[in-house]
Amino acid sequence: MSGTKEIVWITGASSGIGRALALRMAREGWRVAASARRAGELDALRAEAATTGGEITPFPLDTTKHEEVRQTVARIERELGPIAVAALCAGTYEPVLAHELTAARARPVFELNFMGTVNCLEALMPTMIARGKGRIALVASLAGYFGLPSSAIYGGSKAALINMAEALRPDLAKHGVTLQIVNPGFVKTPLTDKNEFPMPFLMEVEDAADAFYRGLQSSRFEITFPRRFSLLLRLLQMLPYRLSLALTGKTVPKDRHPAYSARLSRS
Repeated sequence: MSGTKEIVWITGASSGIGRALALRMAREGWRVAASARRAGELDALRAEAATTGGEITPFPLDTTKHEEVRQTVARIERELGPIAVAALCAGTYEPVLAHELTAARARPVFELNFMGTVNCLEALMPTMIARGKGRIALVASLAGYFGLPSSAIYGGSKAALINMAEALRPDLAKHGVTLQIVNPGFVKTPLTDKNEFPMPFLMEVEDAADAFYRGLQSSRFEITFPRRFSLLLRLLQMLPYRLSLALTGKTVPKDRHPAYSARLSRS
């Protein structure tokens, strides 16, 4: 995978892993089409890349808007050239416990994390299939491996992405298009700053971007980091539910539950 003036489209590029990956790939000689909802952040990203000789072109976009996505992909290919690689990083995180779960809180997470990705795939796949080449990376999460406390909404949306990628990979491969799933663990970003619990093997965002970029240069289906955390969660998947749920149950932050708080106040 050569970065010399090839086009990579990165969504969710205004912050977190998407932003770090955009800077990393710009330094490697890629022409980066960067999308996110915050146009001001994209302008700052372009300016930062320029200081090291990198080329990033902002394409402000809300990936939940179906027609806007279609038009943006067409515009990128018209103005920059064929998209060789797409890294679909746009996503959000909403931690909830059982008493906090509502449809109103779940819907925007699934709309961005899952349907926003589907919108991008619908716009990308026909042209890549017609050309007989291309690479698409969907950013899911290790939280999609197993239901973890406070991740009922977020983990569910990411599990849906993993399942969809598994279903599409063999079909796209027949057309010369490589589909990969990216499953990060805990990476220090504005999203993980919401967490109120210890995060094992927490990675710096630049290290995550490096691991992401190395994975894009491989043929493997799954790109995952940090490796040790992914292995622990794979082990959790293999355990009987009576053991795995007992283990995850120990991580529930009980002090957020109103009934628990009421019991504490009476004791």
